Amino acid sequence: MRRIALINQKGGVGKTTTTVNLGAALALAGRRVVVIDLDPQANLSLHFDVQLESGEPSSYSVLLGNCAFGDALRDTMTPGLRLLPSNIDLSGAELELANAFGRELILRDAIDTWDKEHREKHGVSPADYVLLDCPPSLGLLSVNGLVAAHEAVVSVQTEFFALQGMTKLVDVVSLLRRRLNPRLEVTGFLPCLYDNRTKLAREVIAELRSYFPGRVFTRAIAKNVKLAEAPSYGKTIFEYAPESSGAQDYELVAAEVMAQESVHPELAARYPAKAAEPLPAPGPRTVVPRKAPARTPEPLPCAPAPIAVVELTPRLGTMAPPERVKEEELPELPPDAVLLEGAAD
Repeated sequence: MRRIALINQKGGVGKTTTTVNLGAALALAGRRVVVIDLDPQANLSLHFDVQLESGEPSSYSVLLGNCAFGDALRDTMTPGLRLLPSNIDLSGAELELANAFGRELILRDAIDTWDKEHREKHGVSPADYVLLDCPPSLGLLSVNGLVAAHEAVVSVQTEFFALQGMTKLVDVVSLLRRRLNPRLEVTGFLPCLYDNRTKLAREVIAELRSYFPGRVFTRAIAKNVKLAEAPSYGKTIFEYAPESSGAQDYELVAAEVMAQESVHPELAARYPAKAAEPLPAPGPRTVVPRKAPARTPEPLPCAPAPIAVVELTPRLGTMAPPERVKEEELPELPPDAVLLEGAAD
């Protein structure tokens, strides 16, 4: 059973979105997944449309020992995906556990007990993946998540300030590995809210790859409005917009996560890697001669229709215009004749 903590002390970098949609992508691929909400804001729970009343089984009641881990799990709309929800009560857990002995180990012990009891009863682990959504801080809740996990995936926003806290975060993980959890490793850095149109985003990813070679996911999670809209409907991206680019990004990230199962004997035995099927050998190509397109015969030119000559006859009651008298037919006037005005016409 792989236990992966999604961590970053900076808020708004995509931890909760990644926990929800990576868990959903793994579940849709046939894996049994449990996601844990360790944030008092309960954004992970709201993403699944779960709103708890005070006193209901939650991560708070598990940390205080009032409820067993397995009894607090809830099914989601995605088959194979279960949730350990949270509510505002979790904000007081750090004060209530301030004097508790071994307070950093409470969540790990609860998961270990759940795993052990299920194995004794059924012979297999109760889940393939446990994803822990840690709050944006390095307090007791985040420490519990990191101690309970075996791997840490850092969600990184592709901006300048996101790089500033990486050194501190890696130092904290190294300290916890030395003192409380020797199995803890930072196995991946996942760039989120990536915009490949900006030079800064490309430079941030280049810096991550140079400082952490081989540990930066190949696929970055690009900015996508569907990823931002899905929580308001209480759905994963695969329920809300399965054809969106955000769904495709998380499918590819899940594929990278599942590609690491070969180093986990239990998962490798349960989900053997399928050998790539060879492509069929290409057969002989048959060249089909192309037919010339049929030409439509042009219409023959038509001779112009003869123009009918119509003789017009004068209507009854009308007179034909008088014929103009030729000048040579006019009588010759005597030289002493007097012309009246207008007679020349």
